[in-house]
This record gives sequence, structure tokens and C-alpha cells, in this order.
Amino acid sequence: MKFLWPEALVLLVALPLLVALYVWLLGRRKKAALRYASLSLVRDAIGAGSRVRRHVPPLLLLVALTLALVAIARPTAVVTLPSQHDLVVLAMDISRSMLAEDVKPNRITAAQEAARAFIADQPRNTRVAIVSFAGTAQLVQPPTHNKEDLLAAIDRFQLQRATAIGSAIVVSLSTIFPDAGIDLASVNARRGGGGGAMSLDRPPLNDGAKAPFKPVPAGSYPSAVIILLTDGQTTTGPDPIEAARLAADRGVRIYTVGIGTADGEILRTEGWSMRVRLDEESLKTIANLTRGEYYYAGSAPDLTKVYQMLNAKLVFEKRETEITALFTAAAAALTTLAALLSLLWFHRVA
Repeated sequence: MKFLWPEALVLLVALPLLVALYVWLLGRRKKAALRYASLSLVRDAIGAGSRVRRHVPPLLLLVALTLALVAIARPTAVVTLPSQHDLVVLAMDISRSMLAEDVKPNRITAAQEAARAFIADQPRNTRVAIVSFAGTAQLVQPPTHNKEDLLAAIDRFQLQRATAIGSAIVVSLSTIFPDAGIDLASVNARRGGGGGAMSLDRPPLNDGAKAPFKPVPAGSYPSAVIILLTDGQTTTGPDPIEAARLAADRGVRIYTVGIGTADGEILRTEGWSMRVRLDEESLKTIANLTRGEYYYAGSAPDLTKVYQMLNAKLVFEKRETEITALFTAAAAALTTLAALLSLLWFHRVA
């Protein structure tokens, strides 16, 4: 548990003083009781049960005061709450390495089947968009509630060469924030046609934005998430780690899914061969930067389970939330209980 105003916790030092004051008042009462001719008569009249009960209301008040003082410090905790995502962007790798058959019947078929099941389980109020990427990335299905359109977009995948994970993240962000000036075309133009992944200059991506951009805490954007599936390593396009930082600056979580084997295998097709290998470290870094999570799927059933877990996570998610109201409500309840017990047992509010 954390506190937004931790300096307010200094008020807790007053609690031992209150306990000492209570003990002092009890001592004064005992001295007053000695004035009776027979103290045993007083004890018999009070009874052992009453002697214990008279301390219960003050104890409850002490606990209530403690909770109230903690509430002043505005405590926060990580709690599980219903998510507010109204947009999920599925970014799916369609590079030729997805033809590898280490995931049966092959990676792309397993990925398509898992994506179909994921889409079928989405609630009606959640829009889904689909971004496909290989040597570049493109939005193949704008955000929609129409599941038939989404399934048709998945069926139209055509495999291409190369892998541009950074491009997939940039296009996904431009889908979530269409008016933010995030433009993959301008990024590629600045790159100048060089080979390999390029370092992404973050500020220029806001050239078209209507207002100056101010970064927000990573993972704080509640309305959309990106689920990125790939089986390979970045070979072209923007640096995926820098692209992930763009997402983190906007609070968008990226959940990454790695499919295939980390050791890779030799893929032979159409007269050429290549070793396809999963870059788990980059996917983990992307997920960590954006406060998402990384999942590995080494088989078709594993991939289906991953999408099922993601679906459950998007319905309910853990978020750091201020819980001052809970402490305040508990303090009020204990104060009320102390007053009721005092009235019931002693016919007064002590």
C-alpha cells in the first residue's frame, strides 16, 4: 500500500498519547472508587463481564480514529476492477516466417484460429481493430463492433517478407489516437530508406498534433490496449523499443505474444531458406515499458489459452487505485458501532 500524502501519517503519533490519557483516566476512577466503604461491593455490582465491556467502545473508537488518520494520507493499493477498455487493437505478424510448422498446422493458421476465438468472446461494447505487419504495417480493419468484418479481415491475410514490429506499434497507436499526428508515412520518410530498424525520434511524431503533447504515466490510459503477436525479430522499420516508449508516454499497455520456438528452425519455401527465431527479450521489454505482460505460446493449444487469459485480463484488470473511501467508511462504521454498544450496555455514549 502507498500513500499520496505520506506526510499526513505523522498524525498517528497522537494515538499513543490518547492511550496514555485513557489509562490515566482509568487510574483516577480507581482512586475515586476507593472512597467507598467496601470496594468488593463495587466489584460485585459491576461484575467481571462489565469490567471487560467498558473497554470495548473506547477500543473501537481508537481503531476508528486510526483508520481516519490513515485515510487523511490518501492510501492507494493495487486492486482488481472491471476494465474500461472500449478498443482492443490486434497487431498480428504476417511475415513468411509464420509458415513454420513447429506450431501445428503452422504458426499463421494457429494465430488466426486463436484470434477468431478471442474476437468471438469480446463483449458487445468493445470495439476491435486489426493491424497486420510484415515489412511494413497497415490497418486492415478499422475499429468496429462487427465481428463478421473482423473475421473476414483475418481471413484475408497474405504473408509477406520481413518483420517491422515498430511499425505495427506506430500504426496501432495512430488507430487509437487518430488525431494525434502519429503517422507511419512521415516516420518512414525521415528514415530515408536505410536498412534495419531505425532509432525513432519521438517528438516529431507529434508534428500534426493540435496541442502540445504531455506524457502520462505508463499503463494509465484506460480506454484501449494493444495485443501484439509475432514469431520473429525486427528486420526493418522503426525501433520497436522506441515505439513502445511512444505507447508508454500515452499510457497505452501493450500485451505481447510470442509464438514459435526461441531456438528457431529452418524455414524452406519457394526456393529460399531462412532461420526463424523468436526474439523474446524485445517482446518482454515492450511489455514492461508499457506496463503490459508478455506471453509465450509454443503450440496451438498454448496460443488459445493465451488469448483466453488476455480476454479475462481485459474484462478485469489490476490497477493502482486510491482507497481512501474504504478507510473512511470503515472508520465511520466502527464509530457508529462503538456508540451503539455504549448505549446498549451503559445507556450513554461514553
